[in-house]
Amino acid sequence: MTELAKQLAAHAHALTVAARQRLAELRHDERGNFTIEQALWAAAAVAFVAVVVAAINAFLSRQIGLLH
Repeated sequence: MTELAKQLAAHAHALTVAARQRLAELRHDERGNFTIEQALWAAAAVAFVAVVVAAINAFLSRQIGLLH
């Protein structure tokens, strides 16, 4: 093997190892989980408020119907 081929093989190996390490880091990266959790809680809160508003609206509509 020539010196150039050895250097190319060494560089290719180093790039492969670095790429594998970077992919492993990305797979175990948990950044953003807190944001997703907050978004899910916000969606749950909006859904709860929508149910409460619908229930109040239905109750008031029934009460107004009884007045007529």
